[in-house]
Amino acid sequence: MSRDLREKPSQAIIDLYDAFTHGRLSRRSFLDRLVLLAGGSAAATAVLALLKNDYAMAETVPEGDSRIRAKSAIVQGPDGAIACYQAEPAAEGKYPAVIVIHENRGLNPHIKDVTRRLAVAGYLGFAPDLLSAQGGTPSDEDKARDMIGKLDAARVVVALRAVDAALREMPDSTGKVGVVGFCWGGGYANQLAVAEPTLNAAVAYYGRQPKAEDVPAIKAPLLLHYAGLDQATNAGIPAYEAALKANGKSYEIYVYDGANHAFNNDTNPARYDKAAADLAWTRTLDFLKRNLG
Repeated sequence: MSRDLREKPSQAIIDLYDAFTHGRLSRRSFLDRLVLLAGGSAAATAVLALLKNDYAMAETVPEGDSRIRAKSAIVQGPDGAIACYQAEPAAEGKYPAVIVIHENRGLNPHIKDVTRRLAVAGYLGFAPDLLSAQGGTPSDEDKARDMIGKLDAARVVVALRAVDAALREMPDSTGKVGVVGFCWGGGYANQLAVAEPTLNAAVAYYGRQPKAEDVPAIKAPLLLHYAGLDQATNAGIPAYEAALKANGKSYEIYVYDGANHAFNNDTNPARYDKAAADLAWTRTLDFLKRNLG
């Protein structure tokens, strides 16, 4: 698989799109400003195609890869059944489990691919669809973002704790559980670390930070990846790191210079940064191995 990034949108357009995807701009305002930045409606339409995820690229590890076993699963949560995607090594045995928390587009092909990558690395990857109570992740990304915006934060954390508890009891699990979250999911990886004292490891990719007063509750070691150009998310780093230091927490922070928010998402030609993504993934696997086995 390859992609031509020579047509990558300008940084101003990427920043505009980031504001839209995080709810700081309405769709109408986003499109109006995009037309101005792109230089016309036709150019804006062409740029918009580059800004959207291309899920044809979401097969770094194919569904039928002989190294893994992938299937759908169900966990009972606070608001009913949570549909999940599970992937683990093909060989019978017990494996450390890793919860994969999706971005604000729901459980899509890219997140399933990340879950399969974890299976290839020797983990029981488990990705819950946190839109299950609303009928599950739709194919329309804009609709998925709207649905994410209606979720109650406290209920999301309770649902994630239910997934954590279920994984500890699964016959294929060693009983150790970590979490890796991206964007919206990165924020909830941090929140799960606050709420779940038995969590063994937490990795947050460009996720919002918890409140400083919540940091003392964190027990799990943290690995925090941030994009150098992600000003909105990065504004919370100093207070978070100060609280982590003050409370003697185990953590690692990496900021990837020149990378945009969502730099790990290789289905998004506008924001994907291969060098940053590869380095962050290597660090993630090393961190999980140290803390989960």
